[in-house]
Amino acid sequence: MRAMDDSVTVKVFDDGGALATAAAQTIASIAGEAVSARGRFTVALSGGATPRETYMRLAQPPYGEGLPWNRTFVFFSDERCVPRDHPESNYRMAQETLLGKVAIPANQVFPISCDDGADSDAAAADYARALSQVFGLRRGELPRFDLILLGVGIDGHTGSLFPGSPALKEVFRPVVAVHAAAAAIPERVTLTYPVLNNAANVIFLAAGAEKAKVVRAALKDGALLPAGMVRPGNGRLVWMLDRAAAALLGP
Repeated sequence: MRAMDDSVTVKVFDDGGALATAAAQTIASIAGEAVSARGRFTVALSGGATPRETYMRLAQPPYGEGLPWNRTFVFFSDERCVPRDHPESNYRMAQETLLGKVAIPANQVFPISCDDGADSDAAAADYARALSQVFGLRRGELPRFDLILLGVGIDGHTGSLFPGSPALKEVFRPVVAVHAAAAAIPERVTLTYPVLNNAANVIFLAAGAEKAKVVRAALKDGALLPAGMVRPGNGRLVWMLDRAAAALLGP
């Protein structure tokens, strides 16, 4: 474990399997703390290959039966505007690897409904309303998640916050629609920095040598990349990496 500065901690593991196991343990710990302190655990899940391995661990013993699923409320950090059964759906991935295998009440899982890119703005507004209702927000208040999980793309994007996107400058809305022209599925909905940076815990998961350059850039020159702009003002930020992804960080 190494502290890059006062606001971010980096944890490095031997390989992707060790990373996924440690991430599952960390999520379980945060969930237990949240339920003990506030009676429930609120989490926003991410898509991607590394989270997939973590979700599979969470569905297995001891977590599958031991976590407080009946007090867990699941949201998503972003979603592609595809049907929920589409291979590129973050919801589908989470459902197949985790949510469909544990005893979480269906009404405590909140997918982003964005089947058609034409309705992405409406989907963002609907998701903002869902956040407001679950978190009991007054007008202008932001949700404070117990945990938000994120990944990082090789271009430095996180969630669906891409380099050059107008969404990077959003300061009021908790959820926005995004058109990512370079992405295979360009129409998306994402949580914004006001929500990400209001979380109690944010964990980035990254594995593989192809992530090494962007991990170094995000941690060394963070303000230049969307992933590096995630810095919770009153929360903990942890990057969990395998050795390949951390290779360029130095000793």
